[in-house]
Amino acid sequence: MIVPQFKKIVIFGVGLIGGSFALALRKANAVGEVVGFGRSTATLEQAKQLGILDRIGADLAELGNADLVLLATPVGQMAELMARIAPHLGIDTLVTDGGSTKSDVVAAACANLGNKISQFIPAHPIAGAEKTGPEAALADLYQGKKVVLTPMQENSAESVARVRKAWELCGAVVSELTPQQHDEVFAAVSHLPHLLSFALVHDLAQRDNRDLLLSFAASGFRDFTRIAASSPEMWRDICMANRDALLDELGLYIEELGMLHEALAEADADKLEEVFSLSSQVRGNWKQQ
Repeated sequence: MIVPQFKKIVIFGVGLIGGSFALALRKANAVGEVVGFGRSTATLEQAKQLGILDRIGADLAELGNADLVLLATPVGQMAELMARIAPHLGIDTLVTDGGSTKSDVVAAACANLGNKISQFIPAHPIAGAEKTGPEAALADLYQGKKVVLTPMQENSAESVARVRKAWELCGAVVSELTPQQHDEVFAAVSHLPHLLSFALVHDLAQRDNRDLLLSFAASGFRDFTRIAASSPEMWRDICMANRDALLDELGLYIEELGMLHEALAEADADKLEEVFSLSSQVRGNWKQQ
């Protein structure tokens, strides 16, 4: 009989991130029992019916004998959630999260976990999608995808290794950054693209000829705006949490747009081709990685 790596895990937020985490560990025969908590009873019932959960949590005392707790809620909810769970965590219970920003989550942990702070190992799985809810969860969501850990000085090497192992059992490739490095990187390559995608769709949505415009939109528009179908609540929280780094990136992007505007206004075809050529080369090389 195979003894699972984690006898019991508890998940707060059983949607895409939390649900896929549970399904992936099940697929790897790495978990004995999965208990779920959330704001919606209907969502929790659905997660149980889909085989994500074994049980719906009724009392935070459930945390006392859990091996691992995953906080898979929007980052704006984490401070309050951490304050609620801190008194109930067992001495051997580790906590990780799936938040897309890390400096704010670490600050929330420091402010709310008290003497349990060493048990929290922050993480960010780079495997989101525009779909949400338990029905979006996939057992192979994390296969070959990156997960970034941002360990704190309070964490022991053993605790970090155990959380790393959990994500690796899900099929993820795990790396480490500091919280500040993480937020600067993802402001540029994740948060800004989402902001721009939402902005383009919002622009068109306010036009009188919106339906006509969308009727002719094709693959380019579809690919660029796919992420604008993501959770508004989640992305509101992410943008607010990483506001400073995102403002820096938005400023640089506005400068880039200004340069392109000038090139168009002056009919500078050479400048446009120069920009497009470098972009095409870099994007092509990245695609091959």
